[in-house]
Amino acid sequence: MNIAVNTRLLLKNKLEGIGWFSYETLKRITRAHPEHRFFFIFDREYDDDFIFSDNITPIVAGPPARHPVLWFLWFEFVIPSILKKINADLFVSPDGYISLRSKVPSISVIHDINFVHNPHQLPVLVRWYYNYFFKKYADKAIRIGTVSEYSKNDIHKSYGTDLNKIDVFYNGSNSIYSPVDDNIKNQTKQKYSDSENYFIFIGAITPRKNVHGLLKSFEIFKTETGLKHKLIIVGNAMHLTKEVDKIYNSMNYKEDVVFTGRLEGNQLHYLLASATALVFIPFFEGFGIPLVEAMSCNVPVICSDKTSLPEVVGDAALQTDPDNNKKVAEFMKGIVENSDLRENLIEKGKIRKEKFSWDISADRFWDCIEKSLTLIKNNKC
Repeated sequence: MNIAVNTRLLLKNKLEGIGWFSYETLKRITRAHPEHRFFFIFDREYDDDFIFSDNITPIVAGPPARHPVLWFLWFEFVIPSILKKINADLFVSPDGYISLRSKVPSISVIHDINFVHNPHQLPVLVRWYYNYFFKKYADKAIRIGTVSEYSKNDIHKSYGTDLNKIDVFYNGSNSIYSPVDDNIKNQTKQKYSDSENYFIFIGAITPRKNVHGLLKSFEIFKTETGLKHKLIIVGNAMHLTKEVDKIYNSMNYKEDVVFTGRLEGNQLHYLLASATALVFIPFFEGFGIPLVEAMSCNVPVICSDKTSLPEVVGDAALQTDPDNNKKVAEFMKGIVENSDLRENLIEKGKIRKEKFSWDISADRFWDCIEKSLTLIKNNKC
């Protein structure tokens, strides 16, 4: 059958959470199912690395959809035209957006609906678009995929979507993430933290990620311990970052905070694997890939106890309310000073990480696609 896929987030050297999900699952799915023809639809020039197998036909169709107005034009006018031209049987969208104007059955992978609960954390036009269109996407889709049981239940409760229509396929961790030796740790610390130990955060700098709360927690940790540890923040600033700027500029220990911008590959792997701990305390997450990456690197985790995160880490992390800066600082101190606690978290993380892999994710995503193809064949959609 002809399966069209929205691949606009497959961007060379710019893969974020949903981009990595798309890359890792689609690579496995297309190679495992040569009996189907896949059409990858890009909104700009693509890299050949994303054409994973001979049964993929790439299509480039602008304009690049990176703004609500362009999202609308691309999904409601460009996509229907392409789907009709290629005689698509199914449209699969790993980032949730589908076309309301097209009659082609669609799968919408909705990773989370933070915008329903925290619209104030997004620019005005973006929040309007999400809250206007995603309920319609959920209603129109033949099936919905998501990345945690939390998100599945949230979509059900918020949109009234039948639970039987929603499939869960957890995210995984890239095989590159593994423990590193002391030599690499020392070289990494020399490069990024003046040879001092450090905590790390990985993610876009947006209000939902609670980087401002992390900075407050780190300030408390430094004040109460006097230790030389640094805080390394990996990720690009995206929107509404004034509070982060304000708190950072008022810190007594801001010289111990390192912003690296976005990193990937061995740079990110070595930086994460050399950290004292990952501190990841967002207010809202559909999954939280850095948690699994940290556990894969034998790095202890401190995380938020909200939304999907407890489901991901189980008992393999120290969890707290993301607003409780003192508790976060206390956990940071505990991991530094209590070697038994640190080792216990690492051992539990080794076990917990086995629950998540991209092979499993791809298999479950394919199950979702296969259910949809069966409905199409039986004319039940």
